[in-house]
Amino acid sequence: MTKVTLHFDLSRPLTDDDYANVGALHSVYGMAHVQPSASGDKLTVDYDASRLKPTDVKAVLARYGMPLKPSALA
Repeated sequence: MTKVTLHFDLSRPLTDDDYANVGALHSVYGMAHVQPSASGDKLTVDYDASRLKPTDVKAVLARYGMPLKPSALA
């Protein structure tokens, strides 16, 4: 396993529904750890780079409704 960490800025603070989705992200194959900041405006993601690429991680976050800033999706 090659663990890589990515940091994402969020377009808005996380809601209760978003926090539930953060919990669900941990069940995605290759996603090791997802940690929102205390203020809820940033997200730190540890993932297995032998399983996922950064574009895959962004796609999974989008699929689970994480409010990523548009610059994070480029």
